[in-house]
Formats: sequence, structure tokens, C-alpha cells
Amino acid sequence: MFHKPEVNGFSGLAMMVADAPEEFVIGHTARLNLGHAHIVTRFAGCAVGRWGATMAPTGLSREEGSMAVESPLPAIAPARPATIDAEIHNVVSNTEALFPYLSEHWRESITQTLFKGAVDAAFPRNAPTTARPNSGPPGVTPGSSLSYLQANVLDPMNVETAILACTYAVDSLRNPDAAIAFASAINDWQIAEWLDRDSRLRASIVVPSQLPADAAREIERVGDHPGFVQVLMPVRSHQPYGNRNYHEMFGAVARKDLVAGIHFGGHPGNPPTPSGWPSHYVEEYIDMAGVFASQVTSIITEGVFDQYPTLRVALLEAGFTWIPAHMWRFDKEWRNLRRLVPWVRRSPSSYIREHIRVTVQPLDAPTDPRMLLGIIEQLECDEMLMYASDFPHLHRFDAEADLLTHLPTSLATKIRRDNARSFYRL
Repeated sequence: MFHKPEVNGFSGLAMMVADAPEEFVIGHTARLNLGHAHIVTRFAGCAVGRWGATMAPTGLSREEGSMAVESPLPAIAPARPATIDAEIHNVVSNTEALFPYLSEHWRESITQTLFKGAVDAAFPRNAPTTARPNSGPPGVTPGSSLSYLQANVLDPMNVETAILACTYAVDSLRNPDAAIAFASAINDWQIAEWLDRDSRLRASIVVPSQLPADAAREIERVGDHPGFVQVLMPVRSHQPYGNRNYHEMFGAVARKDLVAGIHFGGHPGNPPTPSGWPSHYVEEYIDMAGVFASQVTSIITEGVFDQYPTLRVALLEAGFTWIPAHMWRFDKEWRNLRRLVPWVRRSPSSYIREHIRVTVQPLDAPTDPRMLLGIIEQLECDEMLMYASDFPHLHRFDAEADLLTHLPTSLATKIRRDNARSFYRL
């Protein structure tokens, strides 16, 4: 039985960076030397609010913008702004946690055979990108405790709404019946153990994306539950997502007015790079941005947005600094070769700005903040970015401290909550 949760709040987890350069120190004094960062708002192709041609850093007037200014931390720090966190991971601690939602056949298979469910994971155990320190009670799998999330993230960080992303590797299960059963069990587990217990939570439907027709059926089964706002699929897929084999799955996403969330990782059995298998995880992690770019190219080139004009796609844990250059190249080559894909009726960058949103983590922040502001300008759309803490994963830069506090208030508010609220229909 589905119970509609009440809409309430959510945010993210801020971390201090001990080795930040002097120009970017955050502590009892704030020292920032950006000068006047010229933000030219040429946001064609995206419905946006203009946020000024010249921007002074937070805490500085336009006249003071080129000066280094010290300001003592107030005795009582201001309340953290309310936030919509577009990506927090809820983790299945072990296969036994799914037993109440699996049939007797699968419970028996797990207890009496060597099959124990999915054993692959997008993030290696104990890697910093998997879990930050103190991201769960001692002895408990990070990301698996709702009470810990409430006490240490949702409440103290003033989170209005949190969108959960369970990355249980259903796509790694080669037995199709097992993949279907586990996807359904995880979704029922999310409803009972997460959505029904905190009205601030929204969740992503887990589907066997390697079986698009069965994925569509699972979307039809639970897609009307008001707690689900997204369908999660790994960026590494068996075929590019623009392939017509996936159209039935995307059609179901569009019919239910959900977001297709394409997330870091995946276990299709093929290499994560075009040139073969890397030697080290760091290679795979860095090069995943190229996999995201290939999926964007495929979805647009093969006409998915033309076939499903209301479809919305979120890129989760993709970073965003690669997007401007990809749009420039994509637009240029489309003009040269568009006779090969006549159904793509307008520039690829216009599809991206209309249909695609991106979470800010991992934040690829350069040492000079002005360079990051320049990349945001090059997106030419102030609706594209969405705040995400990516809890419990650890990243070098914090979106709140290293990005949002240095943006104009109107733009920071859009990224912090307004963009996600509009995109996810919250």
C-alpha cells in the first residue's frame, strides 16, 4: 500500500578543507581575493533569470571586490540556508536486509547456494570516494542508517528534501530473473524503510537497466508512488542509452513524469574506457566524465528527446566542468554532419539546456575560483546545476563552502534548491 509522504526539507554535508590555499581560507576569518569576476549572462536556449554583468565575491561590495578583506566569524553563525540535496546514497547493508521483500525462492537460493546477490559495486570498499570518515555508526555500513542520516545530515544541515540514490548493482546480475526480483525488492525496501519513515525523503527507482522491457514494467509498477521522483540507471551500460533498445524504458520514465537519473558506475562487462581496461581505479574514476559525455551524445543523436519531448535527464556524480567544451564540439560537428541525423532538429546544446540537469559533485574546482565562475558562465544556463552533498562519499571540494558561498545570492539559491525543486516537481 502506497502512502503519500508530506513534503518537507533537506541539504548537504559541508567539510572543511585543511590544505586550502591562502586566498580561499575558511575559518575564523574569511579571506578572498577574486577581483571583479565578470559574469556575462548570454543564457540563450534556457529560461533563466539574469544575475548581473559584474559580480563581487560574497561579503564584498563591488568597490571592494579587488581587495582582500578579513571579517571575524560572528558569535552566533547564521542559520544554514535551506537546501534540496539532489543526491544522497541509501545503501543496502547486506542481502539479508532485503529478505522481507524477496520471495521464498530467492531467500532459499541465497541461504542454500553460493549466490548472495550482487557482489560488484561502483565504488571500492574503503576508498575515500566510497565513504567519508564518520559517515555511519561504528560497525554499520556507511549510508545504510536512516537514523544516522537524520541526526547528522538532514537535521543539522537544514535539508528540505533529499533525493536518494541506491546504487545496488542490479545491472551486474547476469541471471535476468534475479535482476528483476532484486530490483523490485529494493524498491519495496526503499518504500518501507526510507520513504514511509521520513517525509523529507524522495527516492530513485532501481531497475534492471540491462533488461529495458522489464525495467519499464518495474517503472509502471511503482512509478505512481509519490515518493519516487527518479529512475536510476548506471552511466556504464551494455549499449549507449540512445540505442532504440532502451526507448521503451525511457518511454515509461516520461509517461510517469519521472527523471531519468544517470549515475556514476555500472557493470556491463565491457571496459570503462574506449581503449580497454585500466590498471587502477583512479583511471576509471577520472575517465568516467568521458562516459557521461558519450551517453549525452548518444541520447541526443539518436533522437530520444525528439521521441519523448517531456523526458528529463539528470547526470549524477558526473561533475560539470567538461560540459561547455562538449557542447561546443557537439554543436560544431552537428552542423557539419546533421544530414546523417535529420531528426535532430536543433543544436545539441539547446537539447542539453532544456532537458538535462547536473549535480555539482564531484566539484572539479581549480585553485583560482574565477576560473570556476567562468565555466559556470559558459554553460549559458543558470538552471542546469543542482546541489548535491553525495553523502556518504568524500570529495576534495565542498559545494557549499567552495562554490555557493561565492556566487550571487540569486544564482546560489537556484543551485541550492530552486533548480532541483523545479526539475523534480517537488
